[in-house]
Parts: sequence; structure tokens; C-alpha cells
Amino acid sequence: MKNGTSRVKSLAIAAALMLAVTAAYAAMELTKYDVHDMDRPTPDSVKPADRPGDPPSDAVILFDGKDTSPWVADKGGPCTWKIEDGYMEVTPKSGSIHTVREFGNCQLHIEWRTPDEVKGSSQGRGNGGVFFMGRYELQILDSWENPTYADGQAAAIYGQTPPMFNAARKPGEWQTYDVAFLRPIFDEAGNCVRPARITVFHNGVCVQNNVEIQGATAHKQKAQYRRHPDKGALGLQDHNNPTRFGNIWIRDLPEQPYLIK
Repeated sequence: MKNGTSRVKSLAIAAALMLAVTAAYAAMELTKYDVHDMDRPTPDSVKPADRPGDPPSDAVILFDGKDTSPWVADKGGPCTWKIEDGYMEVTPKSGSIHTVREFGNCQLHIEWRTPDEVKGSSQGRGNGGVFFMGRYELQILDSWENPTYADGQAAAIYGQTPPMFNAARKPGEWQTYDVAFLRPIFDEAGNCVRPARITVFHNGVCVQNNVEIQGATAHKQKAQYRRHPDKGALGLQDHNNPTRFGNIWIRDLPEQPYLIK
């Protein structure tokens, strides 16, 4: 037991040192330049899209209306969702899908549409989800005049934080999420020292504003963090509803020193 206790103490000391060094670096980055210092590095240039919703020059295209090669099935093999008229549609019971490429901090644009014909109620209407790093779910649901629990409606951090507003369109209409996601950071002992954060615009309406994610999302389970890699796949859920997706792109975002604490 003594050796085990010593190891825990060593890990704690190492984690504290790492955080101290990281914080010192962040402070240095913020203070080493004078105001309007011409020696301060300027940002890289990104060509914005000509039309809102289209990808900027550095975006990774995840779905262009035809190609599903950036995606694979969770159960293995290629994505088998239906492709038609510029969208892909969940084939119920075919299983969820995730990206081949992995992401950490990112900006995501995704367009989605629940079925025209309303069937079911509450969580049975147009249910789906977007999973950041395969763990943190941004809920998709037909929330037009559809009572359900607040932390399960469209644009909720599932099981955690309801959106500030219900910005849902009518069933059968295309909707958009524009998201900025900040990954969590863990120390060497596996403790979460910076929780994930998320900002969400639903159909152009800010519904989650720099919200702290409490941990991995799950149905009727209290959220908690478990250490995981710095990057993970983006996932789309098969919830047995024929939800459609179109125009999906993503951008890697760098760390900003003042956010590393």
C-alpha cells in the first residue's frame, strides 16, 4: 500500500507541475507582447465562403450530398445509410456512423431534417444526435410543438443542459447547427482539469453559449468524465428514425493560450 500511495502522490505532484507550467505558458503568451505590438504573430488567413453555410477554405468536407467515404459504421464496414437527392438518410436499425478522421477542438456546420410525416411523440419524433469525440451528444429531435423533457429536446446537451430557446422549424424543413466545441483536458492522473465547452447556433439562434459539458452524455445516467485521447470521431446516431443529413463540414480549431488553465 505504501508504494501505491507514493505513486498516487507522485502522479498528483506531476499533474500539479504540468498545470503550473501550462498556466505559466498561457500567462507568458498573454503578457510578452505590448499593446498593438507589431512583432506579435498574426493569424493565418482563411477564405470565407461566398454564401452562409458553405464551407470556408480550410474546412474538411464530411458530406457533400454524394460521398459517404468520410464515414464508417459503428459496427464496422462502410456507411450504409440511404443517399438520395443530395442528402443521406438514416436507414433505421442499420446502426450509427462515425467519421474516419478524428477531431478535438472544432467548428462544425451540419444540416438536418426530420421526417415530413409526424409519427410518434416526445423522443419518438425525428430523434438523432451528433456526438463530439464519440461521447458528448448534441441532441437532434423534431421539437416543433412536441412536448418532451427539456434536456432531451433539439439542441440540448443530452441529459444535461436544455437550449436557451426552442428554435425548431416545422417537420420536413431543413435545419442547421453551427457549433464551436472545446475539448476537455485531463491531467496525468486522469482527472478532468478543463471540462469540454460548447456554443451552438440552431437555425441562426444562439441556444447554447459557451456551456460547460458535465461529462459523457448517456440516457438516465449522471454524466462523468473518464480520461480519453485528445481527439475522437464525430458520430451521427441511428435512433430508428429516418432523419436526413446534408452539407456537413468541420474545421480544426487551435488552442488559445488563455483557455489553457
